[in-house]
Amino acid sequence: MQELLEYLTLKQPQINATLAAETAQLNALVQPVVSHVLTAGGKRLRPLLTLLTAATLGYTDDDIYPLACSVELLHSATLMHDDIIDDAELRRGKPAAHTQFGNTKTVLAGDVLLAQANLVVARYNDTRLTQCIAEAIVKTATGEIEEIEYLRSISHSPETYIDIIKGKTAFLLQASCIMGAVKAGGSEEQIAAASDFGMNLGIAFQIVDDALDFAVSTKSIGKPVAGDLREGKLTPPLFMYLNTLDGTKRRDFVTKFEAGTFSEEEVCFVAEQIRELGLDNATRELADTYLDKAQQALEILPACPEREILLQTLDYVKSRSA
Repeated sequence: MQELLEYLTLKQPQINATLAAETAQLNALVQPVVSHVLTAGGKRLRPLLTLLTAATLGYTDDDIYPLACSVELLHSATLMHDDIIDDAELRRGKPAAHTQFGNTKTVLAGDVLLAQANLVVARYNDTRLTQCIAEAIVKTATGEIEEIEYLRSISHSPETYIDIIKGKTAFLLQASCIMGAVKAGGSEEQIAAASDFGMNLGIAFQIVDDALDFAVSTKSIGKPVAGDLREGKLTPPLFMYLNTLDGTKRRDFVTKFEAGTFSEEEVCFVAEQIRELGLDNATRELADTYLDKAQQALEILPACPEREILLQTLDYVKSRSA
């Protein structure tokens, strides 16, 4: 992944400068909240995907940077809203925005970022781009509603889980790749390939994230271990663990999962069992199936150094430990 890291090191300063420039014009009352979120860290994967997809198709002009950053603005808004919904205390190891600024101001600052992302894309005067980001917003918000609908449910299918994480993560990565391909003047086949790549990369990214939820070190992932169990989200490690139980143990787990009454000791026990049974690794193997699909989609794009770096994003997702 050396080339990916070098590319990120090269591009990240301009990405961050663009994000700062695009948010500097916002109302002074909004800026502290926005700054808290945008300076909290993150690899800037979404802007990177736009830049790399466009470059793979031959477009490297600097005017693409605001477009690349538009989805990062959208992503930051969703994080602010999600943390309120989940009552999360941490984001990337730092206090979540709503714990510092309150729910009302954080929600409204997130709304401002959503609007700003749309404004940025509108400047490019391409209806395909404006439609892309609008659809990403609709699908992402719908995915969040769907996740809420199935909280503390053990009756929904693995297919429903995939639908949920498409909204939670994948649609934004997909939009990043599509906009890069569109801006570069890609053919319909190339745009479709970029779309498939982003979608499958995003699904795999979230599945790995759900495996990491049961990592040993809270510090390493910047959030409490087994948060999904506490919040009642039936992710693959928990689905697999449930399938190892029968009789009284299964009934007890289902009752406490649906009611949200696990003690802290019980949460830690389940997390330990998931690790001992290798269910976190089995979850990563599920992610690998989507990474394979992403790799196949990438083969349709022209062979070049940037495509090789895109290929390395698959290794990055596969090997994530934080």
